[in-house]
Amino acid sequence: MSNIPEGLRYTEEHEWIRMEDGVAVVGITDYAQDALTDIVWIEFLADEGDAVEGNGSFASVESVKSVSDIYAPLAGTIVALNHDLQDAPEAMNEDAYGSWIAKIELVDAGAVEGLLDAAGYAAVIGE
Repeated sequence: MSNIPEGLRYTEEHEWIRMEDGVAVVGITDYAQDALTDIVWIEFLADEGDAVEGNGSFASVESVKSVSDIYAPLAGTIVALNHDLQDAPEAMNEDAYGSWIAKIELVDAGAVEGLLDAAGYAAVIGE
């Protein structure tokens, strides 16, 4: 059974979102990292300062099994990327909710309430 913390928001594409001072901190869920197995690489497809659309791909992760895109949960501007993950991508497997990928200043911070809560995400993944 996956770890699905309360207090975060989730997407059906398996990203988690935590709001900090009006900025969305984004990472991949425990379910996603478990499905990917050993993550060996992350590539940023956007830079800090770039605008992203909701559901627009801004990064990809590669595991021993596959390559998966990481999507922006909502429209905004990337204000930070976690470049430490490029040297230690396995951190996403070790601590999915402590290993953020990007921080995005959202166009509409209130829109985060429209994303899935923990119970909604659990239903999406069948738990």
